[in-house]
Amino acid sequence: MVESLGDIQLFVEAANLGGLSAAGRKLGLSPAAASARLVKLEATLKTRLFERTTRQLRLTEEGRMYLLHCQQALQALEDAHAALQAGRSIVRGKVRISATSDFGRHVLKGWLDEFNLQYPEVTFALVLSDSLSNLLLDDIDLAIRFGVPPDSSLIARRLAPNRRVLCASPGYVATHGAPEHPRDLERFDCIVLGTAAGLANDWRFTRGGKVETYTVPLATARETNDGALAREWAVAGYGIAMKSVWDIGADLRAGTLMILMPEWRSPDVPVHALYHRSRYMAPRVRALLDFLSERFSTVSRDLEVYLKSVSETS
Repeated sequence: MVESLGDIQLFVEAANLGGLSAAGRKLGLSPAAASARLVKLEATLKTRLFERTTRQLRLTEEGRMYLLHCQQALQALEDAHAALQAGRSIVRGKVRISATSDFGRHVLKGWLDEFNLQYPEVTFALVLSDSLSNLLLDDIDLAIRFGVPPDSSLIARRLAPNRRVLCASPGYVATHGAPEHPRDLERFDCIVLGTAAGLANDWRFTRGGKVETYTVPLATARETNDGALAREWAVAGYGIAMKSVWDIGADLRAGTLMILMPEWRSPDVPVHALYHRSRYMAPRVRALLDFLSERFSTVSRDLEVYLKSVSETS
């Protein structure tokens, strides 16, 4: 049996407002009518959606999962209605976007501000995390990540190349010198980033046809699961970090970080946009994805020119 759209709207409002009476008033229903409709919805679903107390409603685990799907369905209907009414795609509403902490704070945040100048009716929910959580359960429309996760339910659209480099502050290099070969790294302080797969302390380098690997000893390394903090430690002179050029581009230009051993290449991990295979892509999400593709393309060319100049002068 298909649930009534009105019952779903009541459920979503009750969850958002924290009370059935308030949701009923917003939808023009008496408390008795609102309560009866919620009971009917739970009976149809054969699931309890709320834990009821005298003061408030609290979503059950099943209720939280159902709420995410209902919100997505109602938003899709609203998008379709707006497009039909205007006879075109309307770029407005909220986009929930996920990114790594460092990239989100230092690059993406500014790009979203630029996007808002073109589309002022779009708002954002920006979720920053260095791990890739379940996009469906977190109700994420778009995720920006380095590399592609082993998840066939997601579409991965390649946005830009992404070179990973060793970097340190000029102050650290002035005090401790700079490594010239991967084996020299054992004499330096290192900063290691932890991921969902574990600590990324195996650093791999190639030069010509030669491959070298250095495993950072964890006993002496600084560790963090936050990419932004790893970058801040490097800027503050605590050691050498392996970072994406996208995360440290501004620092390289400002001179607060410098690339070490530029002739030794680490494996590239291209930037991808990840989104749901089966979910309807709203006009606002599609417009943002196209905008980000253009920004990545432009800035990527500038970064490649900078990296080439560093390699030629090293």
